[in-house]
Amino acid sequence: MASLSSNSSTVRTIKTYAVIPKTNPQAPRQLHLSAWDLGMLTAHYIQKGLLFANPPDLSVEQIVERLRSSLEEALFHFYPLSGRLRLDMCDGGGVTCHVELGCAGNGAEFVHAVADGIGIADVVADGQDLPKFLREFFPLHQFVNFDGCTDPLLAVQVTELIDGIFVGCSFNHVLGDGTSFWHFFNAWAEIARCKAAGKEVVLSRPPLHDRWFIGGYGEPPIKLPYSSPAEFIVRSSQPLLREKMFHFSAESLANLKIRANQECDKDTISTFQALSALMWRCITRARCIPQEQITGYKLAIQNRTRLQPPLMPNYFGNSINAIRTTTTAGELLDNNLSWAAWLVHQLINDHTYCAIRDLVHKYMDNPRVYNTHMSDIPIVMMISSPRFDMYSCDFGWGKALAVRSGSSNKFDGKLMAFPGWNGDGSIDLEVCLLPEYMAVLEKDEEFLAVVSAPIEFGVLLGTSGKKV
Repeated sequence: MASLSSNSSTVRTIKTYAVIPKTNPQAPRQLHLSAWDLGMLTAHYIQKGLLFANPPDLSVEQIVERLRSSLEEALFHFYPLSGRLRLDMCDGGGVTCHVELGCAGNGAEFVHAVADGIGIADVVADGQDLPKFLREFFPLHQFVNFDGCTDPLLAVQVTELIDGIFVGCSFNHVLGDGTSFWHFFNAWAEIARCKAAGKEVVLSRPPLHDRWFIGGYGEPPIKLPYSSPAEFIVRSSQPLLREKMFHFSAESLANLKIRANQECDKDTISTFQALSALMWRCITRARCIPQEQITGYKLAIQNRTRLQPPLMPNYFGNSINAIRTTTTAGELLDNNLSWAAWLVHQLINDHTYCAIRDLVHKYMDNPRVYNTHMSDIPIVMMISSPRFDMYSCDFGWGKALAVRSGSSNKFDGKLMAFPGWNGDGSIDLEVCLLPEYMAVLEKDEEFLAVVSAPIEFGVLLGTSGKKV
């Protein structure tokens, strides 16, 4: 295994391909975007990837070809990902945005790269901050360029390591949320497995691309009140952050849930709500903000099953809202865990079909693009989900060793929840904080009483060895 000193190593690009699928006769010429999609126009790409050990029976060339050819077929089914975003000026002012399909140069970007001197142990970073070189494992760090049909909506990078490979995916957030991202990733892996086994490709979950629009506002497209992309594209610089992965075992989470419910004599607080409350409290304490200061918990919440009727499970697009609850730092820390957990519980419980419709109605009355990086108060924001099916993305050479993210959309107080590797209900939480806050969190007694030791490295690799 390489040492962590390899953080100074660079990632070299070997070759870049344009992956262009064959024409799908079901694809329209353009795809209008919903209110949930348009709100993401200023967001960075979703950047998530999977770490694998080297397959013993495949060369790097074979791996790259399998991934490239299966991506081509995946794009046939997920055809919006091979299009381009396009702005149109409206008569009388304002702009509309749609996905243009079938224009010249459509397709995804596929990068084959090598990370010199970097191994699996460096990527996993046992007990250490996540390495800065991870950002080099993902293409397309920049914002979308609206000057024309030039920016791919999907880019993939396959990076060779000393003893493994990393498959990183950059996915334009306008096209979909985390549910859609992992839907696509799993379908891509399913196609690769079928092709490797010589089987006919029949997707178990074919995507549905028809967008959801609320009634009473006429036909799409939705008109945005801007005259130029410069009015809504925000290119803020990312602060210096520490990023670290923390593991919470199923047993530890079960005890945390019991504690939260016993403290308030209820049985309705979920594991996720208890963990959210814990992190909100501990990070607020680490920030040392005044007692009278308002602090918030924010959650990217899924709408699909809350609509009436619910969206089809294979709906491909965005269907999330960012919801928030607030209190003062003093109230949050002077009360017990269950008090904070109940605030989170009520926030989620109140996000009903009627609440969703009200939010969409308000948006349609005043369409806009969200600034995803700014808040008027100190917040802790939870995104992603331990329910996402990340470790089923098997391309034909076995289960991934870890999930990691790129540098996009990160800010102080951002939390990303991933399912634990062993699939027993454990959760891995990526925490992004300013360095001075992370240093305090790492010593917080309430936090340390719940966080668990990471999965042993030998368990991941199927051998005995040091911890990861």
